[in-house]
Amino acid sequence: MPSACDSMIDDIEDMVSADDPTPQDRQNARKSIIPRARKRKDQLVPEELQADSLIPGTQKIWMRTWGCSHNNSDGEYMAGQLAASGYKMTDDPSEADLWLLNSCTVKNPAEDHFRNSIKKAQDQQKKVVLAGCVPQAQPRMDYLKGLSIIGVQQIDRVVEVVDEAVKGHSVRLLGQKKDGGKRLGGARLDLPKIRKNPLIEIISINTGCLNACTYCKTKHARGDLASYPVEELVERARQSFQEGVCEIWLTSEDTGAYGRDIGTDLPSLLWRLVEEIPEGAMLRLGMTNPPYILEHLEEMAKVLNHPRVYAFLHVPVQSASDSVLMDMKREYCAADFRTVVDFLKDRVPGITIATDIICGFPGETEADFQETVELVRQYRFPSLFINQFYPRPGTPAAKMEQVPAHVKKQRTKELSQLFHSYNPYDHKIGERQKVLVTEESFDAQYFVAHNKFYEQVKSRRRHISRTTVGRLASRYLNVNHMSVLSNKHRRQTGNSFQRAPRAIQHSERPRPNPLDTVTLSLIGKSTALRVKGLSLFAVCFGGSGGGGGVLPHLFSGKREEILCGARRTLAPAGGRTAGPPPSEAGEQECVVLWGRVGTWGHTQDRFWREITAVFLIYIYIYR
Repeated sequence: MPSACDSMIDDIEDMVSADDPTPQDRQNARKSIIPRARKRKDQLVPEELQADSLIPGTQKIWMRTWGCSHNNSDGEYMAGQLAASGYKMTDDPSEADLWLLNSCTVKNPAEDHFRNSIKKAQDQQKKVVLAGCVPQAQPRMDYLKGLSIIGVQQIDRVVEVVDEAVKGHSVRLLGQKKDGGKRLGGARLDLPKIRKNPLIEIISINTGCLNACTYCKTKHARGDLASYPVEELVERARQSFQEGVCEIWLTSEDTGAYGRDIGTDLPSLLWRLVEEIPEGAMLRLGMTNPPYILEHLEEMAKVLNHPRVYAFLHVPVQSASDSVLMDMKREYCAADFRTVVDFLKDRVPGITIATDIICGFPGETEADFQETVELVRQYRFPSLFINQFYPRPGTPAAKMEQVPAHVKKQRTKELSQLFHSYNPYDHKIGERQKVLVTEESFDAQYFVAHNKFYEQVKSRRRHISRTTVGRLASRYLNVNHMSVLSNKHRRQTGNSFQRAPRAIQHSERPRPNPLDTVTLSLIGKSTALRVKGLSLFAVCFGGSGGGGGVLPHLFSGKREEILCGARRTLAPAGGRTAGPPPSEAGEQECVVLWGRVGTWGHTQDRFWREITAVFLIYIYIYR
């Protein structure tokens, strides 16, 4: 059979027949082709990323945090790292691709909410990453099987865990951070962070504690005491103030035990931090147990009297019965708690002491409970967390003989009624209060501030939101009654009851001379802007021009402006324009004690800052 290659072609031209068009013919044929004009849209639509949905860093993440301020700080760090890695944090869980659930293991209701959220996410086909104390303490729970977990000391690796979860993998990082075999306080303090409130920085000074309370599940998650070095904490505070923060919260499972593992103590840390607090900013100390504050009472009283430290301390007593305290393994007696309270009330006039009480601990008799009732009646605590006892799995208290549920509920109700029967702030009417405005109420109807004793002061927005660009004034508030500010603390603590510090409320009758303030409001937050090259005056007060004539009206004293870079600060002013003394006619005094422009936030490629303004003002209160 002849091959197809048998015929030989002598030249390439042999393949072209006479009937084929010549190159000239093909060129002439092109002249009859009319090109079609491409239609152009008036506005170019931004090109959407056409990428595989499994590529990490392109998804939306919704995060929910339960529990204490330590847990909230961890959540802020995790959100900051994820945003820096390209993920978009969203407030809408329905549009999120992944849910990051940051849990609390203190009480059953908090864990129930956590478990229900996991089920809801799975029902909606959402990817899930778990964090916080619940999975750290009990990672082998049935409802946690197959899910990714980030441990409480591994939050600096949250991006790695989320990346793998997005790909459909299950990853668990639950180890402890150690240096040369010594346990560390946790992740680095200089990680990216998105603050829930850009004016408040939460710093965890240590993790874990030295106690072994029989009811506590948090110990299983956070472990033994591990403190951060003083220098790291001071540097974190310094950086926060440079970013516009005006209030710092020190938090941990027990702040009073700070430094015992690294050869220092809490007062030493506080004195170092006080040196870094600018005029007009404030420091709030977190919870401390009685045993570890007893030996530092003298120094603590001096620190709490400092003008830039809130005269506020949270010292949980849990019970006033020594037998119950022994069963709890609290390592102190009721007399120790009274010593702390009496000493501080004597040395720090007006101090606010907050405390916790557990109702219905196993073995608590009616006589034990009445000792606790008498303690509350004696001290009339303005801030009180009343918790019904819940046996937590794996704790010694869960194996003890339980108090009947109806008895626990009755005791909780009785103590709550006593708590609401007294008014701890009535004597404040008529006082002149110096307050720091840092937030809005939950219903967005009030501005919320705190005085030196961390008592909340509120004023209706409609009374202070009328604005004149470039002007800020204070006013004298007519007070007709005291009222509870919000249910914020009750929401956070589940079935516990806590009196939110009573707040100043305006009377409803019309008043002359309504307050004029900057367009940003007292809390002062503008839209997100890149600060490089912007005018400090214009950014602060919402103007479009330079605004050079605005600031001298408000502030006297040194001003510092950093134009190139991500940081802008306004040095404390201390300026004040005197006016007539207060009177029943509602005369006003224009007072501006302190102002600051601050910044926060970041993106993946570079840091950006959201401009904030904070003012410390005087409010005069009279009937």
